[in-house]
Amino acid sequence: MRALIDQFLDYVSLERGLSPNTRAAYASDLAAFARFLAGRGIASINAVRRSHLVDFLMESKERNLRASTISRRLVSIRVLFRYLQQEGLAASNPAAVMDSPKLWKILPDTLTVRDVDRLLAQPDPTTPLGARDRAILELLYATGLRVSELASLAAGDIRFEEGYVRCLGKGRKERLVPFGAAAREALRRYADEARPALLRGAEAGTFFVSRRRRPMDRRQIWRMIRARARGAGIGKNVHPHTLRHSFASHLLANEAPLRVIQEMLGHADIATTQIYTHVDAARLKSVHERFHPRA
Repeated sequence: MRALIDQFLDYVSLERGLSPNTRAAYASDLAAFARFLAGRGIASINAVRRSHLVDFLMESKERNLRASTISRRLVSIRVLFRYLQQEGLAASNPAAVMDSPKLWKILPDTLTVRDVDRLLAQPDPTTPLGARDRAILELLYATGLRVSELASLAAGDIRFEEGYVRCLGKGRKERLVPFGAAAREALRRYADEARPALLRGAEAGTFFVSRRRRPMDRRQIWRMIRARARGAGIGKNVHPHTLRHSFASHLLANEAPLRVIQEMLGHADIATTQIYTHVDAARLKSVHERFHPRA
């Protein structure tokens, strides 16, 4: 089983040219699936039945994994079996006719404006790490960047005078996203004072660097945001995408056009952006239930 998964991962990397991030996602999903099967004594790929897939997805749900993660796991398994079938290594694809778990779909987590203010105020900008963390949080909320896009930013991608950031999104598509005065001030302070203090004469290819003078990766940024959210007293699970969701939801709540939000988020399909209309409708419903005398 493991050997077949490794063969598939080599295929998607070398022959299909998928990005390292996509390969890593496939590897994580399929490793979890292999562990699940091993725990049930299933060693052969041809012994896998649709019922095993359902059990695996249900176990994922019971572990409170996000609906998007569960859906992605199903896609990874489906693509694996499709490849194995094409190569004559599997007799059938038990995932071929399975639908994505749409019933498990949940609205993205967002923060209130007050929570965002508390989170952004948590780092101490008079210290190098605090200034760096404030700049990261301000930029994520100001632009809605994906964490992978933020981690790969070079110093030249931040256009201070013009007030926008240049980033490469999915499919290596370039887009320009504006940011406001608060983000500009935090970014300038980090660039002029904190970044040189952290690098201590070393060179780094990315704009945001760690205390070890190396580029920050997605995992480090995720851990930093979680720690800052705890420090700000925010009880919910906060991660980089929470700021991206909050960016979009708050723009929509203030009547920004959906097409503009789509462009800034880098969504290829506006249907992806339309989920935020449901988020805003949910917010309006909660306000109605709270304040209307006959709600």
